[in-house]
Amino acid sequence: MMDSLLASASRSEDEDSSAGNKRSLPQGSGLVPKRRSSSRFIKRKKFDDELVESSLAKSTSRARGPSGGEPGRYSGSEPSSSEKKKQVCKAISTPAPPSPAPSPSIAKRIKKSKQPLQVTKDLGRWKPADDLLLINTVLQTNDLHAVHLGAKFSCRFTLNEIQERWYALLYDPVLSKLACQAIRQLHPEVIAAIQSRVLFSKAEEQLLSIVSSASQPTLDTFQGLLNKHPEVFYMSRTAKSLQVHWQLMKQYYLLEDQTVQPLPKGDQVLNFSDAEDMLEDSKLRETRDEVLEHELTVADRRQKREIRQLEQELNRWQVLVDSITGMSSPDFDTQTLAVLRGRMVRYLMRSREITLGRATKDNQIDVDLSLEGPAWKISRKQGVIKLKNNGDFFLANEGRRAIYIDGRPVLPGSKWKLSHNSVVEISGLRFVFLINQDLISLIKAEAAKVIQS
Repeated sequence: MMDSLLASASRSEDEDSSAGNKRSLPQGSGLVPKRRSSSRFIKRKKFDDELVESSLAKSTSRARGPSGGEPGRYSGSEPSSSEKKKQVCKAISTPAPPSPAPSPSIAKRIKKSKQPLQVTKDLGRWKPADDLLLINTVLQTNDLHAVHLGAKFSCRFTLNEIQERWYALLYDPVLSKLACQAIRQLHPEVIAAIQSRVLFSKAEEQLLSIVSSASQPTLDTFQGLLNKHPEVFYMSRTAKSLQVHWQLMKQYYLLEDQTVQPLPKGDQVLNFSDAEDMLEDSKLRETRDEVLEHELTVADRRQKREIRQLEQELNRWQVLVDSITGMSSPDFDTQTLAVLRGRMVRYLMRSREITLGRATKDNQIDVDLSLEGPAWKISRKQGVIKLKNNGDFFLANEGRRAIYIDGRPVLPGSKWKLSHNSVVEISGLRFVFLINQDLISLIKAEAAKVIQS
């Protein structure tokens, strides 16, 4: 009910507005308004967007023309019956003008806008390499199902997609032309790699199956097959590829002289445990892994070499490092010249010259200061302690940082004399240098005897 009331109200408003428009026009005026046109001799050409707008404007004006009547013939009263007959006869006698065809430029634009969309939709997942592989493999096997199972494309295509692509390459002129142009642009190495992946045909496998499985064919054997049957084998086949495929056929028992053992027809089917029980351990041979044995031999040789080097270096080590425990132990013995004592360890100097620093895999030193504490700021060869013939000890700094002896800095490249109870500080690590006075006095006495003699 409400819908009918709204419809009647809108209809009455339309009638009132149309009546008001008719009254506003001058009655009895039969003049048609003139169409504006330019009087210039040279007119500029319209652009494409203006052509489209003008064509749309003409189509809308023609669509409104028949319903509105002829323009300029509005009058206050309705036309008489004789005038109605004349209008009807005129409409019947004059056929309706056909719809204007679009200009050639507009038609070209429509065709260009439609074609690339369809082409790009078809060329979505298929690449030129896939098209080339599809063409060569289908021409070689003549079986789309075998192509779907054996060919390796860039994407995993279904059988339906492969069929649609093959039919499109055959019967779609636009798509086949674009695919051929893209294939021609491929690099020769890419084309050779694709041709090497083409599936073997049944005729090729039939010739390969003739080669006996008990024999050991060489490359010359397969090269002879290629030379004897050039019309059967694909153009990119080589003796090596034929040998690899023959070995694969032999592995799956596809040669003529090979037979596959049929399954037992009875109810009892062998399972894994039954087959394992039937095996005889005496007939089994241990497979030797030559690569593993070679690696074990090399590792054993390397370890023996390291042990031999350590044994040879034992005689050179004359500095012993002992952990300090709570027990009181004598600092000196008959072979110790001096002691560099820290908070955690003590280093015994038993030769006339020792090196201080930080030990690494590539650098071996006499005194490893990293045993005392954090030594990342200490150089690998920080310093050298040397005993002179007169019984004096000197510390030479050969590292990058300064060494402090009794609070006095010893810069890199310089040296300083060490005395008994001297405090040596190296990158935050502090040591006390103790001298075995008894042994040093004996050394001085022997040196004096040598000088006197």
